Amino acid sequence: MPSDDQLAASTDAADSILKPHPYAALHQRDFRLFLGGHVLSVLGVQMQNVAVGWQLYDKTNSAWPLAMVGLIQAAPIIGLALPAGQIADRFDRRKILMTATVLAVISALGLAAVSATGGNVRLIYACLFLSGLARAFQGPARSSLMPQLVPRPIFTNAVTWAVSGFEMASLAGPALGGLLIAVFGGATKVYLLAALGSVFYFSMLAAITNRPFVAESQNVHAATKDWRSFVAGFLYVWRTRLLFTVMSLDLFAVLLGGAVALLPVYAKDILHVGPAGLGVLQAAQSVGAMSMALLTTHLPPLKKAGSTLLWAVAGFGAATIVFGLSRNFWLSVTMLFLTGAFDNISVVIRHTLVQTLTPDEMRGRVSAVNGMFISASNEIGRFESGSVAALAGAVFSVVSGGIGTLLVVAITAFASPQLRKYGSLHESSNKH
Repeated sequence: MPSDDQLAASTDAADSILKPHPYAALHQRDFRLFLGGHVLSVLGVQMQNVAVGWQLYDKTNSAWPLAMVGLIQAAPIIGLALPAGQIADRFDRRKILMTATVLAVISALGLAAVSATGGNVRLIYACLFLSGLARAFQGPARSSLMPQLVPRPIFTNAVTWAVSGFEMASLAGPALGGLLIAVFGGATKVYLLAALGSVFYFSMLAAITNRPFVAESQNVHAATKDWRSFVAGFLYVWRTRLLFTVMSLDLFAVLLGGAVALLPVYAKDILHVGPAGLGVLQAAQSVGAMSMALLTTHLPPLKKAGSTLLWAVAGFGAATIVFGLSRNFWLSVTMLFLTGAFDNISVVIRHTLVQTLTPDEMRGRVSAVNGMFISASNEIGRFESGSVAALAGAVFSVVSGGIGTLLVVAITAFASPQLRKYGSLHESSNKH
């Protein structure tokens, strides 16, 4: 019979396995470099997004340009997703990410030059297309690189910290961007700072230890010509029904429920808070997401990840409806805070499942498919929101989208008992 001390030691050991140290991923040097560079890059991108939205709406006083921002950036991300995923499974993911980051620098510098010369709308669109091109290759390379930087047992912890870093930058970026637009009286210097953030990201990636990965085939040319390899990411997601369901839920929920594209309209015409208020509104979602991310790093692993995901997306839709109807600035900020908190739960669950249920040699292509779903929801969602707002008003666009999100959750919960019954994320990462 084991002694009480032995039983206690065994229990403590089991608990340490089930619940990694909250800062375990941050003990990994390469992950710290990756995360630090990514955070500064996202900070710049968020500042750039605020500047673009404010500049276009201030120049045109129309929601249509805001709709076009999403469509223009989504086109290369969706159109190049398959080749981008194929490349991420064939070549050095770190170098792919570095090359794409150079394109992001060029895009930001182009926006600065256009802004300094009067802000021609078509040239702004051209720079945004280049930004979308960079993101098309960044997404699969970044997502498939991260699992190589940390041991598998702490991967969920790494995802949580990566999301926390993203939200931290998304919190500071919009507020800082809106403030700097007001201070500088324009967007030019904001774009220059965005370029600087991407330069820092490049330098951090260059310092990461280059790591080998398992390629699908040593015969690159033969594999590239094989159409089955080209669409393998789609086929894998389709066969892994849980992944397909989770991605589809996020796609339709955010496609319908996104209010971010219309925040310039709310800031200027509905809440009357100007560019500084716009920065606060855009930062509110990230405050909620970061708060939730920091909370979950100190909580036990989710035991009912599937039902938690469904409730989180439902909460996102409900908070979107209230935001759409609100005329009080602080109520609007609170609802955006809640949408960010609920969205964080969804992001962590989805991203963990995508990476842990996918073998390394397939991660680039599966991440590319996931990126297509995310881009379709985020960027085409911006186009949908802006288009509906232009035709029927911003309030109708946001409220109807929130109602649509609730309907999507109800349909998904009814159609997918596998998702409703899905258990611990930690068990998933240990089994696959």
